[in-house]
Amino acid sequence: MAYIVDFKNVSTVGLESSPVAETLAGLRANEARYFMNKYKHEFTVVPASESTDTLEYVSQILKIERDIEFAAKPLETSRFQVENINWAFVFYEDGLEVNVLYTLDGPKPKRAVGFKLSEGMEVPKELEGKFKFARQKSKLAGTIRGTFFVIKGEY
Repeated sequence: MAYIVDFKNVSTVGLESSPVAETLAGLRANEARYFMNKYKHEFTVVPASESTDTLEYVSQILKIERDIEFAAKPLETSRFQVENINWAFVFYEDGLEVNVLYTLDGPKPKRAVGFKLSEGMEVPKELEGKFKFARQKSKLAGTIRGTFFVIKGEY
């Protein structure tokens, strides 16, 4: 069942099994606030069990581009288009968020995969030593560590 993320009253709905449920909920709310403020778009998530197409899309890009397969259990996903950008998100039980930004057109299309770590989680072994993480402060999520890579292929 779809859930519209409320960034004013942060809830752990759908994320209860995560050991960092509170900060993962804050990370999800941080994304919801961003999309509302920038695009006036409500950020809606669905249980991963109901969105195998989104999971397969993100997994395919990770596998082909960087040979990454996460062991953590996916809890929720979100997939939508705003303006000319396709977005896909996967929120994992360990506190990881993976997002795919994929512009559809334009002279210099932007296409990237981002990783964000909830406060309190360790860097997943699949990413250890492969990326440097920058820190960002968030009122909703505490300290977010994030990194990204540019997508080279067509998806």
